[in-house]
Amino acid sequence: METRKIQQVGGGTYTVSLPKEWADKADIEPGAAVALHTHIDGTLVVQTGPESGESTTPLSLSVGDADPECLAHTLRAAYAAGIDAVELSARAAFTDDQRRKVERITRDLTGVTVTESDPERMRVRSLLDADEVSIPQSVRQLQFTALSAHRDATAAVTGPTTVEDPDVRDDQADRLYSMVDRYFQQGLDSLSVMDALGLTQPALFVHWVTARELERVADHAQRIAVVANRLDTPADGELAEAFDELADRSRTVVREAVGGIVDGADATAVQTVFGDCDRLRADLDALDRRLFETDDAPYRLTNAVDALGRTTDSAESIATLALRSLLRERTAADGPLTVGDGVDT
Repeated sequence: METRKIQQVGGGTYTVSLPKEWADKADIEPGAAVALHTHIDGTLVVQTGPESGESTTPLSLSVGDADPECLAHTLRAAYAAGIDAVELSARAAFTDDQRRKVERITRDLTGVTVTESDPERMRVRSLLDADEVSIPQSVRQLQFTALSAHRDATAAVTGPTTVEDPDVRDDQADRLYSMVDRYFQQGLDSLSVMDALGLTQPALFVHWVTARELERVADHAQRIAVVANRLDTPADGELAEAFDELADRSRTVVREAVGGIVDGADATAVQTVFGDCDRLRADLDALDRRLFETDDAPYRLTNAVDALGRTTDSAESIATLALRSLLRERTAADGPLTVGDGVDT
Protein backbone atom coordinates (compact mmCIF):
# COMPACT_ATOMS: atom_id res chain seq x y z
CA MET A 1 0.00 0.00 0.00
CA GLU A 2 1.18 3.48 -0.87
CA THR A 3 0.22 6.77 0.75
CA ARG A 4 -0.25 10.14 -0.94
CA LYS A 5 -0.67 13.64 0.44
CA ILE A 6 -3.82 15.53 -0.47
CA GLN A 7 -3.14 18.80 -2.31
CA GLN A 8 -5.47 21.74 -2.77
CA VAL A 9 -5.77 23.49 -6.11
CA GLY A 10 -7.25 26.93 -6.59
CA GLY A 11 -8.54 27.18 -3.06
CA GLY A 12 -11.27 24.60 -3.61
CA THR A 13 -10.46 21.37 -5.43
CA TYR A 14 -8.54 18.61 -3.68
CA THR A 15 -6.17 16.47 -5.75
CA VAL A 16 -4.06 13.37 -5.17
CA SER A 17 -1.38 11.96 -7.44
CA LEU A 18 -1.76 8.47 -8.95
CA PRO A 19 1.08 5.94 -8.81
CA LYS A 20 2.87 6.14 -12.18
CA GLU A 21 3.39 2.37 -12.41
CA TRP A 22 -0.34 1.76 -11.99
CA ALA A 23 -1.22 4.52 -14.47
CA ASP A 24 1.12 3.03 -17.08
CA LYS A 25 -0.42 -0.43 -16.70
CA ALA A 26 -3.91 1.05 -17.00
CA ASP A 27 -2.89 3.04 -20.13
CA ILE A 28 -3.72 6.33 -18.42
CA GLU A 29 -2.26 9.45 -19.97
CA PRO A 30 -2.75 13.13 -19.15
CA GLY A 31 -6.26 14.13 -20.14
CA ALA A 32 -7.70 10.63 -19.77
CA ALA A 33 -11.07 10.29 -18.01
CA VAL A 34 -11.61 7.96 -15.06
CA ALA A 35 -14.70 7.10 -13.04
CA LEU A 36 -14.86 7.89 -9.31
CA HIS A 37 -17.13 5.81 -7.09
CA THR A 38 -17.89 6.86 -3.52
CA HIS A 39 -19.40 4.19 -1.28
CA ILE A 40 -21.43 4.24 1.91
CA ASP A 41 -18.48 2.73 3.79
CA GLY A 42 -16.34 5.79 2.96
CA THR A 43 -14.31 4.11 0.20
CA LEU A 44 -13.37 6.07 -2.92
CA VAL A 45 -12.60 3.92 -5.96
CA VAL A 46 -10.86 5.11 -9.13
CA GLN A 47 -11.86 3.03 -12.14
CA THR A 48 -10.64 2.99 -15.70
CA GLY A 49 -12.72 1.65 -18.58
CA PRO A 50 -16.27 0.27 -18.36
CA GLU A 51 -17.43 -1.86 -15.46
CA SER A 52 -17.84 -5.56 -16.00
CA GLY A 53 -21.46 -6.42 -16.66
CA GLU A 54 -22.24 -3.02 -18.24
CA SER A 55 -22.49 -4.32 -21.79
CA THR A 56 -25.97 -4.07 -23.33
CA THR A 57 -25.17 -6.74 -25.93
CA PRO A 58 -27.36 -9.79 -25.27
CA LEU A 59 -25.85 -13.20 -24.66
CA SER A 60 -26.46 -15.29 -27.80
CA LEU A 61 -27.35 -18.97 -27.39
CA SER A 62 -27.88 -21.42 -30.24
CA VAL A 63 -30.49 -23.86 -28.99
CA GLY A 64 -30.48 -26.54 -31.68
CA ASP A 65 -31.88 -29.81 -30.33
CA ALA A 66 -31.22 -28.87 -26.69
CA ASP A 67 -33.24 -30.71 -24.11
CA PRO A 68 -35.74 -28.30 -22.47
CA GLU A 69 -34.26 -29.02 -19.03
CA CYS A 70 -30.77 -28.17 -20.28
CA LEU A 71 -32.21 -24.94 -21.66
CA ALA A 72 -33.80 -24.19 -18.29
CA HIS A 73 -30.51 -24.71 -16.43
CA THR A 74 -28.72 -22.39 -18.86
CA LEU A 75 -31.27 -19.60 -18.48
CA ARG A 76 -31.19 -19.87 -14.69
CA ALA A 77 -27.39 -19.74 -14.75
CA ALA A 78 -27.46 -16.63 -16.97
CA TYR A 79 -29.90 -14.95 -14.56
CA ALA A 80 -27.74 -15.82 -11.55
CA ALA A 81 -24.65 -14.53 -13.38
CA GLY A 82 -26.32 -11.12 -13.67
CA ILE A 83 -26.81 -11.21 -17.45
CA ASP A 84 -29.60 -8.82 -18.46
CA ALA A 85 -30.53 -10.15 -21.89
CA VAL A 86 -30.33 -13.55 -23.60
CA GLU A 87 -31.10 -14.12 -27.27
CA LEU A 88 -32.05 -17.70 -28.19
CA SER A 89 -31.91 -18.91 -31.77
CA ALA A 90 -33.07 -22.22 -33.26
CA ARG A 91 -31.86 -23.88 -36.46
CA ALA A 92 -35.36 -24.29 -37.84
CA ALA A 93 -37.92 -23.54 -35.15
CA PHE A 94 -38.31 -23.99 -31.42
CA THR A 95 -40.14 -27.10 -30.35
CA ASP A 96 -43.29 -26.66 -28.29
CA ASP A 97 -41.51 -28.13 -25.25
CA GLN A 98 -38.60 -25.71 -25.62
CA ARG A 99 -40.90 -22.71 -25.96
CA ARG A 100 -43.01 -23.74 -22.98
CA LYS A 101 -39.90 -24.25 -20.88
CA VAL A 102 -38.53 -20.79 -21.71
CA GLU A 103 -41.87 -19.20 -20.85
CA ARG A 104 -42.03 -21.18 -17.60
CA ILE A 105 -38.54 -20.05 -16.56
CA THR A 106 -39.39 -16.38 -17.19
CA ARG A 107 -42.40 -16.75 -14.90
CA ASP A 108 -40.22 -18.33 -12.20
CA LEU A 109 -37.58 -15.56 -12.20
CA THR A 110 -38.33 -12.13 -10.73
CA GLY A 111 -38.41 -9.31 -13.28
CA VAL A 112 -37.75 -11.53 -16.32
CA THR A 113 -39.91 -11.62 -19.43
CA VAL A 114 -39.86 -12.66 -23.10
CA THR A 115 -39.59 -9.38 -25.02
CA GLU A 116 -39.42 -10.82 -28.55
CA SER A 117 -40.58 -14.13 -29.94
CA ASP A 118 -40.86 -15.70 -33.38
CA PRO A 119 -40.49 -19.31 -34.66
CA GLU A 120 -36.67 -19.13 -34.81
CA ARG A 121 -35.73 -16.53 -32.22
CA MET A 122 -36.63 -15.56 -28.66
CA ARG A 123 -35.22 -12.77 -26.53
CA VAL A 124 -35.40 -12.98 -22.74
CA ARG A 125 -34.68 -9.88 -20.72
CA SER A 126 -34.54 -8.79 -17.08
CA LEU A 127 -36.46 -5.55 -16.61
CA LEU A 128 -35.75 -5.08 -12.90
CA ASP A 129 -33.10 -2.50 -11.99
CA ALA A 130 -30.92 -2.71 -8.90
CA ASP A 131 -32.27 0.56 -7.49
CA GLU A 132 -35.73 -1.06 -7.42
CA VAL A 133 -34.48 -3.91 -5.22
CA SER A 134 -34.21 -4.02 -1.42
CA ILE A 135 -32.04 -6.94 -0.40
CA PRO A 136 -32.94 -6.71 3.32
CA GLN A 137 -36.66 -6.62 2.46
CA SER A 138 -36.22 -9.60 0.14
CA VAL A 139 -34.54 -11.54 2.97
CA ARG A 140 -37.44 -10.66 5.31
CA GLN A 141 -39.93 -11.85 2.71
CA LEU A 142 -37.93 -15.04 2.20
CA GLN A 143 -37.97 -15.65 5.96
CA PHE A 144 -41.75 -15.23 6.03
CA THR A 145 -42.22 -17.59 3.08
CA ALA A 146 -39.88 -20.28 4.44
CA LEU A 147 -41.26 -20.19 8.00
CA SER A 148 -44.88 -20.14 6.82
CA ALA A 149 -44.22 -23.25 4.74
CA HIS A 150 -42.42 -24.81 7.71
CA ARG A 151 -45.33 -24.07 10.08
CA ASP A 152 -47.93 -25.53 7.70
CA ALA A 153 -45.83 -28.63 7.05
CA THR A 154 -45.22 -29.42 10.72
CA ALA A 155 -48.89 -28.80 11.55
CA ALA A 156 -49.84 -31.40 8.94
CA VAL A 157 -47.62 -34.00 10.65
CA THR A 158 -49.75 -33.92 13.80
CA GLY A 159 -53.07 -32.63 12.45
CA PRO A 160 -55.82 -33.87 10.17
CA THR A 161 -54.84 -31.61 7.26
CA THR A 162 -52.40 -32.25 4.42
CA VAL A 163 -50.16 -29.86 2.51
CA GLU A 164 -51.86 -29.50 -0.86
CA ASP A 165 -48.74 -28.91 -2.96
CA PRO A 166 -45.40 -28.88 -1.10
CA ASP A 167 -43.64 -27.56 -4.20
CA VAL A 168 -45.57 -24.25 -4.36
CA ARG A 169 -44.02 -22.60 -1.29
CA ASP A 170 -40.62 -24.06 -2.12
CA ASP A 171 -40.85 -22.48 -5.59
CA GLN A 172 -41.70 -19.12 -3.99
CA ALA A 173 -38.63 -19.39 -1.77
CA ASP A 174 -36.46 -20.38 -4.73
CA ARG A 175 -37.72 -17.34 -6.65
CA LEU A 176 -36.77 -14.95 -3.86
CA TYR A 177 -33.38 -16.56 -3.29
CA SER A 178 -32.62 -16.48 -7.01
CA MET A 179 -33.18 -12.72 -7.07
CA VAL A 180 -30.88 -12.15 -4.07
CA ASP A 181 -28.30 -14.45 -5.67
CA ARG A 182 -28.46 -12.48 -8.93
CA TYR A 183 -27.85 -9.11 -7.30
CA PHE A 184 -25.13 -10.52 -5.09
CA GLN A 185 -23.29 -11.57 -8.25
CA GLN A 186 -23.96 -8.22 -9.95
CA GLY A 187 -22.74 -6.40 -6.86
CA LEU A 188 -19.43 -8.26 -7.08
CA ASP A 189 -19.08 -7.30 -10.74
CA SER A 190 -20.34 -3.72 -10.68
CA LEU A 191 -19.61 -0.87 -8.29
CA SER A 192 -22.67 0.95 -9.64
CA VAL A 193 -24.90 -1.94 -8.60
CA MET A 194 -23.41 -1.84 -5.09
CA ASP A 195 -24.25 1.86 -4.92
CA ALA A 196 -27.81 1.22 -6.12
CA LEU A 197 -28.34 -1.56 -3.57
CA GLY A 198 -27.12 0.69 -0.76
CA LEU A 199 -25.07 -2.04 0.92
CA THR A 200 -21.39 -2.54 1.57
CA GLN A 201 -19.81 -5.67 0.13
CA PRO A 202 -19.59 -7.39 3.55
CA ALA A 203 -23.25 -6.59 4.24
CA LEU A 204 -24.32 -7.87 0.82
CA PHE A 205 -22.41 -11.11 1.42
CA VAL A 206 -24.06 -11.60 4.81
CA HIS A 207 -27.55 -11.10 3.35
CA TRP A 208 -26.77 -13.48 0.49
CA VAL A 209 -25.65 -16.28 2.83
CA THR A 210 -28.71 -15.64 5.04
CA ALA A 211 -30.96 -15.98 2.00
CA ARG A 212 -29.21 -19.22 1.05
CA GLU A 213 -29.84 -20.66 4.52
CA LEU A 214 -33.49 -19.58 4.43
CA GLU A 215 -33.90 -21.27 1.07
CA ARG A 216 -32.62 -24.43 2.75
CA VAL A 217 -35.19 -23.97 5.54
CA ALA A 218 -37.86 -23.93 2.82
CA ASP A 219 -36.36 -27.17 1.44
CA HIS A 220 -36.61 -28.73 4.91
CA ALA A 221 -40.25 -27.59 5.09
CA GLN A 222 -40.93 -29.30 1.77
CA ARG A 223 -39.36 -32.49 3.10
CA ILE A 224 -41.55 -32.36 6.23
CA ALA A 225 -44.63 -31.78 4.06
CA VAL A 226 -43.83 -34.87 2.02
CA VAL A 227 -43.53 -36.88 5.25
CA ALA A 228 -46.88 -35.51 6.48
CA ASN A 229 -48.65 -36.46 3.27
CA ARG A 230 -47.25 -40.00 3.41
CA LEU A 231 -48.24 -40.74 7.01
CA ASP A 232 -51.07 -43.25 7.24
CA THR A 233 -52.38 -41.36 10.27
CA PRO A 234 -51.14 -38.14 11.89
CA ALA A 235 -48.85 -38.48 14.88
CA ASP A 236 -50.76 -38.09 18.15
CA GLY A 237 -50.36 -38.19 21.91
CA GLU A 238 -47.14 -37.22 23.65
CA LEU A 239 -45.07 -37.72 20.50
CA ALA A 240 -47.23 -35.22 18.64
CA GLU A 241 -46.99 -32.67 21.47
CA ALA A 242 -43.23 -33.05 21.62
CA PHE A 243 -42.88 -32.72 17.86
CA ASP A 244 -45.07 -29.59 17.71
CA GLU A 245 -43.11 -27.95 20.52
CA LEU A 246 -39.74 -28.67 18.94
CA ALA A 247 -40.94 -27.53 15.51
CA ASP A 248 -42.04 -24.21 17.01
CA ARG A 249 -38.67 -23.79 18.71
CA SER A 250 -36.83 -24.49 15.46
CA ARG A 251 -38.73 -21.67 13.76
CA THR A 252 -38.09 -19.36 16.70
CA VAL A 253 -34.29 -19.75 16.52
CA VAL A 254 -34.41 -19.09 12.77
CA ARG A 255 -36.48 -15.94 13.34
CA GLU A 256 -34.19 -14.67 16.08
CA ALA A 257 -31.06 -15.40 14.06
CA VAL A 258 -32.36 -13.55 11.00
CA GLY A 259 -33.29 -10.64 13.25
CA GLY A 260 -29.61 -10.27 14.05
CA ILE A 261 -28.99 -9.67 10.33
CA VAL A 262 -31.88 -7.52 9.12
CA ASP A 263 -32.91 -5.77 12.36
CA GLY A 264 -29.49 -5.24 13.94
CA ALA A 265 -30.06 -7.17 17.17
CA ASP A 266 -27.45 -6.73 19.90
CA ALA A 267 -24.71 -9.25 20.60
CA THR A 268 -26.43 -10.69 23.68
CA ALA A 269 -29.58 -11.54 21.70
CA VAL A 270 -27.56 -13.17 18.93
CA GLN A 271 -25.43 -15.19 21.36
CA THR A 272 -28.60 -16.51 23.02
CA VAL A 273 -29.44 -18.29 19.78
CA PHE A 274 -26.40 -20.55 20.11
CA GLY A 275 -27.51 -21.87 23.49
CA ASP A 276 -31.07 -22.29 22.24
CA CYS A 277 -29.80 -24.30 19.26
CA ASP A 278 -27.71 -26.59 21.47
CA ARG A 279 -30.65 -27.31 23.78
CA LEU A 280 -32.95 -27.85 20.82
CA ARG A 281 -30.58 -30.38 19.24
CA ALA A 282 -30.39 -32.31 22.52
CA ASP A 283 -34.19 -32.44 22.73
CA LEU A 284 -34.46 -33.50 19.08
CA ASP A 285 -32.01 -36.33 19.74
CA ALA A 286 -34.11 -37.40 22.72
CA LEU A 287 -37.27 -37.43 20.60
CA ASP A 288 -35.49 -39.41 17.90
CA ARG A 289 -34.52 -42.04 20.48
CA ARG A 290 -38.12 -42.19 21.74
CA LEU A 291 -39.33 -42.86 18.21
CA PHE A 292 -37.06 -45.91 17.94
CA GLU A 293 -38.16 -47.13 21.36
CA THR A 294 -41.90 -46.70 20.71
CA ASP A 295 -43.40 -49.65 18.86
CA ASP A 296 -46.35 -47.80 17.30
CA ALA A 297 -44.48 -44.61 16.34
CA PRO A 298 -44.71 -43.75 12.61
CA TYR A 299 -41.26 -44.59 11.26
CA ARG A 300 -41.44 -41.78 8.71
CA LEU A 301 -41.57 -39.28 11.57
CA THR A 302 -37.82 -39.70 12.04
CA ASN A 303 -37.30 -37.96 8.68
CA ALA A 304 -39.35 -34.99 9.90
CA VAL A 305 -37.35 -34.83 13.13
CA ASP A 306 -34.13 -34.86 11.10
CA ALA A 307 -35.48 -31.95 9.03
CA LEU A 308 -36.05 -29.98 12.26
CA GLY A 309 -32.42 -30.63 13.15
CA ARG A 310 -31.26 -29.30 9.81
CA THR A 311 -33.50 -26.26 10.28
CA THR A 312 -31.68 -25.66 13.57
CA ASP A 313 -28.33 -25.94 11.78
CA SER A 314 -29.43 -23.18 9.36
CA ALA A 315 -30.43 -20.97 12.30
CA GLU A 316 -27.01 -21.42 13.90
CA SER A 317 -25.26 -20.59 10.61
CA ILE A 318 -27.26 -17.35 10.32
CA ALA A 319 -26.55 -16.47 13.97
CA THR A 320 -22.83 -16.99 13.34
CA LEU A 321 -22.99 -14.49 10.47
CA ALA A 322 -24.85 -12.00 12.64
CA LEU A 323 -22.27 -12.24 15.42
CA ARG A 324 -19.39 -11.83 12.96
CA SER A 325 -21.02 -8.68 11.58
CA LEU A 326 -21.53 -7.24 15.05
CA LEU A 327 -17.92 -7.91 16.03
CA ARG A 328 -16.58 -6.43 12.80
CA GLU A 329 -18.57 -3.23 13.24
CA ARG A 330 -17.72 -2.82 16.91
CA THR A 331 -15.28 -0.06 17.89
CA ALA A 332 -13.33 0.69 21.05
CA ALA A 333 -15.76 3.52 21.79
CA ASP A 334 -18.56 0.96 22.16
CA GLY A 335 -16.97 -0.41 25.33
CA PRO A 336 -16.39 -4.05 26.30
CA LEU A 337 -18.59 -6.77 24.82
CA THR A 338 -20.21 -9.17 27.25
CA VAL A 339 -19.68 -12.80 26.20
CA GLY A 340 -21.75 -15.56 27.76
CA ASP A 341 -22.62 -15.10 31.45
CA GLY A 342 -21.11 -11.75 32.23
CA VAL A 343 -17.58 -12.38 30.94
CA ASP A 344 -16.15 -9.21 29.43
CA THR A 345 -13.70 -9.02 26.57
